Amino acid sequence: MILSDRDIKQSITDGRIIVESNQKELFRYIHASSMDFRLGNTFKLYEHSKFAVLDPMNPESFAGNMRTITVADGDSFIVQPGEFVLGVTQEKITLPDDLVARVEGRSSLGRLGIIVHSTAGFVDPGFSGTITLEISNLNRLPVALYPGMRVCQLAFEKMTSAADTPYHSKPFSKYQGQVLPEESRLSIDPEFAKTAKELPLNQEVVVG
Repeated sequence: MILSDRDIKQSITDGRIIVESNQKELFRYIHASSMDFRLGNTFKLYEHSKFAVLDPMNPESFAGNMRTITVADGDSFIVQPGEFVLGVTQEKITLPDDLVARVEGRSSLGRLGIIVHSTAGFVDPGFSGTITLEISNLNRLPVALYPGMRVCQLAFEKMTSAADTPYHSKPFSKYQGQVLPEESRLSIDPEFAKTAKELPLNQEVVVG
């Protein structure tokens, strides 16, 4: 069940959904079934010249392979055609244990070729932090993005019951409390805790 504008406003008023923002009039960003979030000032880009491949068995290939750029208010960040960058929302959100949120792009940006999440558009119950945006430009022309512009929208859904293990209690909640755009922490997942050299000799390795 997706929350309506009335229910989103009530959930924020009651403190069930907490949105931390430097904007005083939060309700102006709430629409019939979603709430707009704005683009932050910080971006991260992969340094293509340092590594030939992004390898979960080699965390430095992506965890230590990003350049951070901070854009001043009023200045633009140019996303080149085919480029992939990490951005972040200005707003920080905290969800209760019985609500999830879905991050969706804005249609006006989509019509310019800008995608704001490549796959991770799901915010777990119990999550608290800013939203890292996986920004891609599908256009053949560069597109300028500005800090403070409305860049995505969140729709909220009521769960059938509160989660037994919300995100803040999850053993591998890698992104709880994030503030800046966070690069992938895939290498600390349990399946990558051991290197390929430590696999049993008779264990089949499936690629794909």
